[in-house]
Amino acid sequence: MKIATWNVNSLKVRLQHVIDWLGQSNADVLCLQELKLTDDKFPRAELEAQGYRSWFTGQKTYNGVAILVRDGLAVDEATVVRNIPGFEDPQQRVIAVTVEGVRIVSAYFPNGQAPGSEKFAYKLNWLNALHDWLIVEMQQHPKLALLGDYNIAPEDRDVHDPKAWEGQNLVSPEERAQFQRLIALGFVDAYRQFEQPEKMFSWWDYRMFAFRRNAGLRIDHILLSPTLAPSLVSSEIDKVPRKWEQPSDHTPVVADLTIAG
Repeated sequence: MKIATWNVNSLKVRLQHVIDWLGQSNADVLCLQELKLTDDKFPRAELEAQGYRSWFTGQKTYNGVAILVRDGLAVDEATVVRNIPGFEDPQQRVIAVTVEGVRIVSAYFPNGQAPGSEKFAYKLNWLNALHDWLIVEMQQHPKLALLGDYNIAPEDRDVHDPKAWEGQNLVSPEERAQFQRLIALGFVDAYRQFEQPEKMFSWWDYRMFAFRRNAGLRIDHILLSPTLAPSLVSSEIDKVPRKWEQPSDHTPVVADLTIAG
């Protein structure tokens, strides 16, 4: 099973990119973030025409998440969850469904704006709620994959210029500590289970020729539960879509799993 995550930064704008990438990558499951559209505008029919079913939760202008699943894979629709249970939040940031016995969670972590801001406090509260919910989820679904735009660069090697970013949002000690709390639950960072090229990132600012200069951050991740992690075969960042015309500022992150039938 090939699973992937991609913050598309507007599905309306990037729909053809998604369709093209699905055709080229042969992904079985694609988690999307930053849909930026309401549910009635979701392009379900267009994706079905490409052989993918969709589960999603969106809102106008901001946020929104989805899970696309290739036709033929078993999906337990009774297990669909939208947003973090018990955490009141008008922002649409989480959707989960079980595919072939694997719990797939697509999550768009809050940006946080800046340490000390109200948005940063919201981010930390959201992360606490996610952490506690995942404990319960893993008890019910031992094979769990958490895919998404985490808006956290876990280590200095995930940052193009650690000194320039020191103390800023996305790399702050508080955010990195939250990432490590997830790792402490037994989660494995799929990308880091393999030897990878240096300076590989998943996000580059649109400004100041950041992509051309490779001035990026690795903030999009696939974490696998302890039960699922042994099935991991490979993981990569696919930079190609970032080179396309009118690209998202993020690019897909992919993991290949061997799932016993």
